[in-house]
Amino acid sequence: MFDLLIKGGELIDPGGERAGQLDLAVANGRVAAVDRDIPAEAAARVVDASGQYVTPGLVDLHTHIFHRVSFWGIDPAPVAARSGVTTWLDAGSAGAYGLAGFREYIARPSALRLYALLNISAIGLTGITGELANLDYCDAGLCARVIERNRDLVRGVKARIDRYTLGASGLEPLRRAREVADACALPLMVHIAIGPPAIEEVLAYLRPGDILTHCCTGHSMRLVDDAGALLEVARRAWDAGVIMDLGHGGGSFAFATAEAFARAGRWPDVISSDIHQLSIGGPMFDLPTCISKLLALGMPLREAIGAATVRPATALRLGDGLGTLRVGAPADVALFRLEQGRFPLYDVAMEMREGRQLLRNTLTILGGSELPRLPEAEPAPWAEPTADQRALAERGHTPDMLAAQRAEL
Repeated sequence: MFDLLIKGGELIDPGGERAGQLDLAVANGRVAAVDRDIPAEAAARVVDASGQYVTPGLVDLHTHIFHRVSFWGIDPAPVAARSGVTTWLDAGSAGAYGLAGFREYIARPSALRLYALLNISAIGLTGITGELANLDYCDAGLCARVIERNRDLVRGVKARIDRYTLGASGLEPLRRAREVADACALPLMVHIAIGPPAIEEVLAYLRPGDILTHCCTGHSMRLVDDAGALLEVARRAWDAGVIMDLGHGGGSFAFATAEAFARAGRWPDVISSDIHQLSIGGPMFDLPTCISKLLALGMPLREAIGAATVRPATALRLGDGLGTLRVGAPADVALFRLEQGRFPLYDVAMEMREGRQLLRNTLTILGGSELPRLPEAEPAPWAEPTADQRALAERGHTPDMLAAQRAEL
């Protein structure tokens, strides 16, 4: 009756509003049944998920996967198979000049579900920064035309707004990005870091359904004041429907900011990795590690899984049940062990918090088929390990090393 049966696991499916000891059956690449005690003989293959959590395939709202073309891009295939991320949104690596290449050389050959935000700068993220400093590249009309021709692939507009990307352009690139998002009726994602401009100026451009990424930054555009209180302007934007996205990355997650959110009774709406050439080596590592850091601060597991599945899928209007395990949805499934112990977890400034849980992927299924584990891609020549990344490896504080140490106990 079924091609695959995942049996004996603890299902967590916030989007499908189901949780508990439930088996999950797959037929023809889609979820065919979710129920207790589905007979093993009803399936051609049975996966024993005892002692594990079964979730929808993770949806990473902020990644950089324009591999071998942009400064930041990584190959997503090896990471997907070991992390449970089945749906990837590239956050503005390609602009109007490069989107056809992203489609042809990244999205089309990939088995994964890949989408993109189109950078308001036509040159995208080919270089490390400065893409908005020349306003000639910020052609709103061209950006909108390219989006209209690629509606199946493009899910919104991206603008990195900080001191280094803008140069002398001020807020004009953000104004143009807002114009394109409105014209195309798509969300706008805005990156924040080191000002100017001020965070108040940026938030003034955001509308309900837009995405503020790097919401837990510790840099000068942070959403909390020096005393650790949530800024009133940030509270108003959040309450109005601006989506607050973690976007950990290599420089954009501070435990102190996330703890300030927790004290205010708030968690990021979306947990994303901002995985790229400089962050994949740590302390970000991958999306399950980002989730583990929020668990360490007290975020409930079910809420954290929702923030990495159904919430980003809804924000991007992906439809077709993506981000859920509803019957009829694509059978994108991730299996995890939640290791228990004492795990040192770090933010981008190498501030450490001790977590008691470490989320580790054991199996990733895309459209009903298991993703094979692949060797990690070689880092780019400009992505040599930093002193901090070498220190993590020397201490044994990478997720793989921590999980191995736990397994030996």
